[in-house]
Amino acid sequence: MSAPPTTSRDSWRPWVRSAAAAYLLTTFGFTLARVDGDSMNPTLDSGDVLVLLKYPRWLRAWGLGGPYPRRGDLLIFKAPADSPYAFETQYGLRHRQYNVKRVLALPGDTVAIRDGRVVVNGRTLAESYASEGFVDDQPALRVPAGKVWVMGDNRRIGESLDSRVYGPVDLRDVAGPADLRLWPRPGLIPR
Repeated sequence: MSAPPTTSRDSWRPWVRSAAAAYLLTTFGFTLARVDGDSMNPTLDSGDVLVLLKYPRWLRAWGLGGPYPRRGDLLIFKAPADSPYAFETQYGLRHRQYNVKRVLALPGDTVAIRDGRVVVNGRTLAESYASEGFVDDQPALRVPAGKVWVMGDNRRIGESLDSRVYGPVDLRDVAGPADLRLWPRPGLIPR
């Protein structure tokens, strides 16, 4: 007995299943993100490839899962839309670009910068990952619910546009954490 002839519909099914699986995986699971710029030096270099985990964001949105984000996480996010630094134009198209920065304060925390050091809830953070540099002092600010305070690891003046410039980042603008480098030096990124 011979196999029934295939129809054009049958030839599309594997492709459709593969496309659907890829869409679900990259929308709800994970994807790759490439670092562009020096704001995260010395931790990350321009061109590093990170694994962006999207499922923690979705679990939070659905009321499931554990703590997200955590202090020390590297987050991929869009800057607040009302910031003059939120948009860029490439190839004639204006869009909000994604950024990568480190979470230093969570919703409800009080954050300040004193004598060039980040102080969260009255305690100076031990930041072995941060570069040497000059950080202007900033008065204490309580991080609103649903927002986080982020900074680049490169603390030289003018090297990182972050919450010091545009304020807390809304968790709705966060794509997810990216604490794993895939290339060129694979491994977890130190907190």
